[in-house]
Amino acid sequence: MQHRARAQFKVGELVQLTDPKGRLHTIQLSEKGFFNSSRGSFPHSALIGKPEGTVVTAREGTEFLALRPLLKDYVLSMPRGATIIYPKDCAQIVQYADIFPGARVLEAGVGSGGLSMSLLSAIGADGKLTSIERRQDFATIAKANADMWFGYRHPAWDVQVGDFEQVAPTLGSHCWDRVVLDMLAPWECLPAAYDALVFGGVLCIYIATVTQMSRTIEAMKNQQKWVAVHAWETTERQWHVEGLSVRPEHSMVGHTGFLITARTLAQGQKPPRRGLRPAPAAKGQGGQWDHVDTWEAKDLGERTIADKKVRKVTRDLMRRAELAGLEDPHE
Repeated sequence: MQHRARAQFKVGELVQLTDPKGRLHTIQLSEKGFFNSSRGSFPHSALIGKPEGTVVTAREGTEFLALRPLLKDYVLSMPRGATIIYPKDCAQIVQYADIFPGARVLEAGVGSGGLSMSLLSAIGADGKLTSIERRQDFATIAKANADMWFGYRHPAWDVQVGDFEQVAPTLGSHCWDRVVLDMLAPWECLPAAYDALVFGGVLCIYIATVTQMSRTIEAMKNQQKWVAVHAWETTERQWHVEGLSVRPEHSMVGHTGFLITARTLAQGQKPPRRGLRPAPAAKGQGGQWDHVDTWEAKDLGERTIADKKVRKVTRDLMRRAELAGLEDPHE
């Protein structure tokens, strides 16, 4: 893979610059390119042909450290239309959903492709990832971002446009090791996810709100096809370490979303009885879910993505792909 190569920096490649204040700048090298910032400036030619880990001195005397970006850095800085799943959550998904080399993974809700890249890195060339996205423009952005990261179209990846409930049944029954969902109403897709997964397979769901989490888990209980249901969230806080000044940083990555994992029962089996009494709403006796059929996307916290922004991001990625000599992500 190009981004993992130990070769010298070359034209079209992404480079991450760190200034003396610790600020990060991601650039794409070009023969006539020029880096400008408030801290200093220099031509891209000062880096082309140099090894990773080079320290380049700007005309103003400022030193910049040049490294290839890590996946977490790339995901946070890449062009995007849809909101990304943060690296801390991607890492949790790969670990808790047990995404292993050679796994067959079905993903729904591609967004800008951040999670897809983590899944592809985990399954390797011998695995298979099929990603289903409702919007063609988001699928195009995701493919362009992934192509820039890997340096080519990953051989294990297939992107399909459509609704999960309609596309998943065409991809085989009980043949996918893992299913990962990032969508507004995952409870609607639980039957299709069960039919897609092998018995004992893992379903992992990323959702934004408490109400979504609650309704999804109650739907799992009602279907009686899911076991080992686990729900959680993670927060990330860095620390300042400078001599005897050791303290938490003032800012942190707090709540970004909730994660749910569950495993499938074999066909015809019933979950073991538990001692906990289900909530009235779970029995259909009236309660918090009586009115949910009237919920709109805004009630679930969906952020509206302007078409103008999506077109701008797509054009930017097309220019980057052309400079890097990559194939058209529309194909």
